[in-house]
Amino acid sequence: MSEWIKVVELNQIPPLGARVVRTVTMDIALFRGSDDRVFAVRDACPHKNGPLSQGIMHGHSVTCPLHNWKIDLTSGEALGPDEGCTNVFPVRVEEGMVLLQLTTNVAAA
Repeated sequence: MSEWIKVVELNQIPPLGARVVRTVTMDIALFRGSDDRVFAVRDACPHKNGPLSQGIMHGHSVTCPLHNWKIDLTSGEALGPDEGCTNVFPVRVEEGMVLLQLTTNVAAA
């Protein structure tokens, strides 16, 4: 089972920036592109669990601040320098609010 949860107003995420949503089981990084598209991924690089929310966003990817791994925000896949993947979550924007779809095992705190 999954549900859509209002988590933050879009204007609280800076363009090409991030905000973190804490859940019972993990932190989720919300990224806002220059086109206002929002992405949601687990806030942990697949390499050494670096905080992706503190990385640099470019296009539809983010570079981990620890070891420069580049992560595709649409798939969670590492684009280099090695292989790996982080979780991605469905996200949408309605009337200026960002909604995140979570399964029951990743319920919001």
